[in-house]
Amino acid sequence: SMAGIVYEAESKVQSFFALTRLNEQLSRRNIYLEQQVKELSEELEHNGTDSTRLEILKSPTPYKLVEAKVVANTVHKKDNFLTINKGEADGIRKDMGVISGHGVVGIVYLTGKHYSVIIPALSSQSSISCKIEGRNYFGHLHWEGGYSNLAYVDDIPRHAHFKLYERVVTSGYSAIFPEGVAVGKIIHVLNSTDGVSYRLQIQLYTNFANLRDVFVIDNTAMREQVDVLRAAQDSLYKSKN
Repeated sequence: SMAGIVYEAESKVQSFFALTRLNEQLSRRNIYLEQQVKELSEELEHNGTDSTRLEILKSPTPYKLVEAKVVANTVHKKDNFLTINKGEADGIRKDMGVISGHGVVGIVYLTGKHYSVIIPALSSQSSISCKIEGRNYFGHLHWEGGYSNLAYVDDIPRHAHFKLYERVVTSGYSAIFPEGVAVGKIIHVLNSTDGVSYRLQIQLYTNFANLRDVFVIDNTAMREQVDVLRAAQDSLYKSKN
């Protein structure tokens, strides 16, 4: 807690000098969002008679987002950590997913009353389930040190068809991240060590070197569904044996 207070004070000073750059980023982001709203409006108008589609788009998500500030961060170590100014008092728990306005950040590792430590994607301990958007080929995101904007997705099958610069997103195969959260884009294709799969080099969308604002995913409803499914699977397994 004491370290968190010191980190937060230092972060406020740094944030003051970063306001101009942040405003420029927000302006660009707003232009992008306005374009997305325009495209979505046109799509809704085109599909206006599809009541099922409209209900899905209007339905609430099964999770909520808790906004937080990054108060301490490293990007050049083998196992990086970052600290946020939200903790157990704010509903933050271990193993919650953390995202930014651009994409995946990491997973909650340790919580205090008012602060939490996050294992980011920039850690050898991190492994996040991903897929190539729209193609459903799955793999796992890993970082091996070096540049903070580059990582790898392993275990993509050899029969997979995809192109450079296609997006990689979260797979939704866990209760940590919902499906479709942006991760990065494919910039290079390599062979795995054993030659039985592809290894994709990914340019990450999240700028970890300049990370300030994040959101913690409170996916309680999804966790309950996963727990029920696991209990049912365990019960079925025991009944057969």
